[in-house]
Amino acid sequence: MPVDDHAGLTGLEQLQGLVSANAALAPIAETLGFHVTELAAGRVVFAGTPGLNVYNPIGSVHGGWIAAILDSACGCAVHSRLRPGQTYTTLELKTVFHRALTAGTPVRAEGRIVQIGGRAGFSEADLRGLDGTLYATATSTCLVMATR
Repeated sequence: MPVDDHAGLTGLEQLQGLVSANAALAPIAETLGFHVTELAAGRVVFAGTPGLNVYNPIGSVHGGWIAAILDSACGCAVHSRLRPGQTYTTLELKTVFHRALTAGTPVRAEGRIVQIGGRAGFSEADLRGLDGTLYATATSTCLVMATR
C-alpha cells in the first residue's frame, strides 16, 4: 500500500491493510527473515527463525538481528495506535540481552503499548523461544507527529 493511500486511516488500519495484502510491514523484516503473526490495537507479534547468516564472530545470533525484531515489535505496537494523520519515529530503543540465541531457534517478539499520547508513545517487547525461554527484552520511546 503506497504511503499516499494511508491518508484517513488509523495506524491499525494501515498495518492490517499491509498484512492482508501479504506485504511486508517493512522491507527490513523481509531482509532479516521475520514477519508479523498477530496484530491488534496496541499489540503486535513478529516471528522468525534466525539463520547462520546473522551470526556474530562469537558464534551466536548478532544483537542487531535481535534489536531489529524487537524494534519492529515496539514500533508497530505504537503504529497500531496512531490516529489518522499521525506518524511516528523511534527516538530511543533499549535492548537487554538475557541469553545467547542460536541459529535455527524459532522466536516470537511481542510488542505492547505501555502508554501513548499526542506526542510520544512508549512500548515494550520481549523475545521468547516457542518454549517460553526469554532471550531479550526492549523498551522504546517513539515521537508521535502529524503527517500534514
